Amino acid sequence: MKINNSLVGLLALAVTGFASTATADINVGVTLSATGPAASLGIPEKNTFALMPTTIAGQKINYILLDDASDTTTAVKNTRKLIAEDKVDVIIGSTITPNSLAMIDVVAEAGTPMIAMAASARIIDPMDGKRAWVYKTPQNDAQMATAIVEHMNNTNIKTVAYIGFADAYGEGWWNEFAKIAEARNIKIVGNERFNRSDTSVTGQALKILAAKPDAVLVGAAGTPAALPQKSLKEKGYKGVMYQTHGVANADFLRICGKDCEGTFLPAGPVLVAVQLPDSNPVKEVALDYVNKYEGAYGKGSVSTFGAHAWDAGKLLANAIPAALTKAQPGTPEFRKALRDSLEATTNLTGAHGVFNMSAQDHLGFDQRSRVMVEIVDGNWLLVK
Repeated sequence: MKINNSLVGLLALAVTGFASTATADINVGVTLSATGPAASLGIPEKNTFALMPTTIAGQKINYILLDDASDTTTAVKNTRKLIAEDKVDVIIGSTITPNSLAMIDVVAEAGTPMIAMAASARIIDPMDGKRAWVYKTPQNDAQMATAIVEHMNNTNIKTVAYIGFADAYGEGWWNEFAKIAEARNIKIVGNERFNRSDTSVTGQALKILAAKPDAVLVGAAGTPAALPQKSLKEKGYKGVMYQTHGVANADFLRICGKDCEGTFLPAGPVLVAVQLPDSNPVKEVALDYVNKYEGAYGKGSVSTFGAHAWDAGKLLANAIPAALTKAQPGTPEFRKALRDSLEATTNLTGAHGVFNMSAQDHLGFDQRSRVMVEIVDGNWLLVK
């Protein structure tokens, strides 16, 4: 009887211990750019996390948000803190490409999956041992550059000048756009750079004006992208203006004002969700996000950047149940299982497109993830 009682006691402890482990919280670490030059991108992302589910598959989800102030060093510091001190199971972030690229070494070393909310294809390509831990939700710059070049061809643009950020975002766009433009017989007659914190681009604008291009592409993101366009317009440029999907928010429209009328840009379908045909497979999910966000923050407040955060949440909600069948939160085994489950994502519809991941593609978007948009009367108009 004593032996039996001992066995019962041990079994009770074992069951109690398992139950405690099985109900462990899932900790999601987030670093984003809520201040600094990329604040207009990071704030809607931050706002979106307040709308995220607090339980998934019966597990409580804790979101631990840190601001990296649009600074690469701070983004890395935040990532280290979230992993070492907060013991997170996954990292979401950062908002911008330079920060996200700098975080890759940290998450790979720790064996912690990461979902970036920045656009450059370099975040996940070329695939290697480090990038095997990294996923992203924004459309690749190559996908969006193709949409721009197709529009240029269709509207008889023959020459174009480029002005972009003097960082990984601007370089990534230059590399992709230049390659596609050359293949489609569009001549590039100017290539200029500026910093996110610059207050003047007069010299660069004058060089572009002297080249007399049919169109200008600004390879920048957030409100700083308005600077070269306003400068060119003030100096009399009459050609066609293009921006990237990095400007798809209300703050850019407010800062750029009348100087952005008639500008074309590629964007995720969520930006014009209500204008999409009912046959578009993304429309229902995109509208769901728009309604939730604008219900919380006001009509017209939605942006594509918050939707990148929303899609990161959709990926996690889809991946966590499978990961929980293999390991428990707070363990290296769970982080590995979550990484594997993210990579197995198929036919998951987000606010920006349909995800089909693979070992070589940690975005998994096709052409359903983009539309062309024109700025008309201070609003976004779907180009049909």
